[in-house]
This record gives sequence, structure tokens and C-alpha cells, in this order.
Amino acid sequence: QLQLVESGGGLVQEGGSLSLSCAASGRGFSSYAMGWLRQAPGKEREFVARISGLDEITDYAESVKGRFTIARDNARNTLYLQMNNLKPEDTAVYFCAAEVSRSTLTDQPVYDYWGQGTQVTVSS
Repeated sequence: QLQLVESGGGLVQEGGSLSLSCAASGRGFSSYAMGWLRQAPGKEREFVARISGLDEITDYAESVKGRFTIARDNARNTLYLQMNNLKPEDTAVYFCAAEVSRSTLTDQPVYDYWGQGTQVTVSS
């Protein structure tokens, strides 16, 4: 069971970069796969990136592949998202969350222990 706090968001020009951090407290951080998800106004929350807990296998949404990098430091209980070559369509509130199960209906990850999110705004 984790408590998560995102930070690092802000305003950046198109083509710029931002680094997001997610600080976790509680027990068992290293055992959880962790994800970054985002939600833009008027849109559904969407998957951005995932990293597994032990072997740190990563996965990315096609829209961010090659531009974003997810990483974790289990010793510091911290998750990171490096975002490069940002585009206006990346504007959203970014959340980190722990994967707690997989949906029995969709076989997709189910996330919990959401933070408050951090706002990323990319100007053209």
C-alpha cells in the first residue's frame, strides 16, 4: 500500500523537455509495476508508460514512444518520466500509480494509489 506524490510538471515550449518524479511512501514499492498515465481536459485518462517492479521491463504508448523514458529507483522509492520533444498534445495532468492487478475482463493493468497529479502544459 503506497502513497504517491507527483512533481516536476510545468509550462514548456513545444520541443522542450520536462522530468517528472513520483515519490512513493509505504511498503512494497519495488514489488509493484508502476505506470504513468495522463488526462487532458475533455478526454479520457490514457496510458503513457509502464515499468515492471523487479525486472524493470518497460512499455510505452505509441504516441510517446521514442520521446519519453520511464525509469525507477527502487532504493529511493521513486519513479521517473523523462519527456523530450514535447508536443502540445502532451498537455495533460500526469499521474503515477501502482499496478495492483489485471482486469479479468480486458487483461489490462488495474492501477491504484493515485497521486494528485502534476500539470504539464506544452505551448506552441
